[in-house]
Amino acid sequence: MAAPFLYHAWVAASAAILPFAARQSVAKLRRAGVEVQRAHEKLGHASSPRPDGKLIWFHAASVGESLSVLALIDRMGRALPDAHFLITSGTATSARLVGQRLPPRTRHQFAPLDAPGPLKRFLNHWRPDAALFVESELWPQMLRRTHARGVPMALINARLSQRSITRWQKQPVLARYLFGVFDLILTQNDAMAKAMVEINAPAERVARGINLKSMAGPLPQDEDALFDARAALGHRPVWIASSTHAGEEKPVLDAHRQLRETFPDLCLILAPRHPERGDEVAELIGQAGFNLTRRTRGDMPGEEVFLADTMGELGTWYALSDVVFLGGSLHPIGGHNPYEVAQAGAFVLSGTHIANFAETYAEMEAAGAARLVAGTQDLAERVAELLSNDIARVKGVAAAKTYAEAQTDKLDGIAERLITALRLDGAPGDA
Repeated sequence: MAAPFLYHAWVAASAAILPFAARQSVAKLRRAGVEVQRAHEKLGHASSPRPDGKLIWFHAASVGESLSVLALIDRMGRALPDAHFLITSGTATSARLVGQRLPPRTRHQFAPLDAPGPLKRFLNHWRPDAALFVESELWPQMLRRTHARGVPMALINARLSQRSITRWQKQPVLARYLFGVFDLILTQNDAMAKAMVEINAPAERVARGINLKSMAGPLPQDEDALFDARAALGHRPVWIASSTHAGEEKPVLDAHRQLRETFPDLCLILAPRHPERGDEVAELIGQAGFNLTRRTRGDMPGEEVFLADTMGELGTWYALSDVVFLGGSLHPIGGHNPYEVAQAGAFVLSGTHIANFAETYAEMEAAGAARLVAGTQDLAERVAELLSNDIARVKGVAAAKTYAEAQTDKLDGIAERLITALRLDGAPGDA
């Protein structure tokens, strides 16, 4: 199929803006503490050698997407014991968190910019035997230049916003040109499979998969920090509000005030979605009349509210309570991943704005593993019910664990399907 005009326009534009984009991308990584050699991966300069044999490349956008593929890599690695894996992503945070949890024979690099030079250097060095793109991380040249080298390709955990779907519907020729590179497209749900076909993805290659974020495995825990936190809390009851956004902390703090009337020694662990909002959230806690301890000061839970304003420690805090409210859901943000909470062995509470995980929450509610709440009063009542009723709390936690375990049973089938579709069960690639 001939390349459409819009693709040629993007290629020309990317070449023109590359000097500016390169300086900006490298500078951003350097400001985040990334060393120079690694920051230059954005320009296609690899910082490690290509391993011998078969190499399978996973490309994701940021933290959630990168972490979501780790369990899949682990399963594929068991079926392909001689294969190696490469994960690319764009942010310093994703590199750090993925680097802490890399499966065997797996390495991370920063994704090259979507421009001719960086992509040519990247593909010449890594020579992938297969490429898997996660969710909606679809850069035009990255797709077409990888496809031009004869690399089998898949789109996994496919998810597009309604806005993106509308845009693709207005560009059917470009959509057909780009989505046609994939040998297999696995969506998160049936609705997205239908939407992919409607925007000109090849219907015979589109199928419902699973939400890989349910497979990411429990978040890591720092055993030393967990021991210190438990010692600091003693026998105090604890509830958690995590991944909160601007406008959500106030109703959470109002609920906490109501709860302390019944549970006077109750501790709230408040973990904002973006830790850089720590000062703002600390001010809100003070305005609500609460004393706080704060993780970025090196504190442990000890006052009425513990502000967990760091990255990568949620797994430790989740181990401290059976009750977790998950933010991004009191306002129309779309909700956040409830699997991490269920895998940690906690009951999930959420607001009603959960478009990104609507099917998941419906399944979890039906299984008794989650409950949606409609504002401050409802949140306070549900937390109080779980804290005061041991039978209800234990039953809910057990349901959450059972639900999380059931999802992992589906992963072997997905791994086998990808290995077949990407022709990975043959001879290894060249070194």
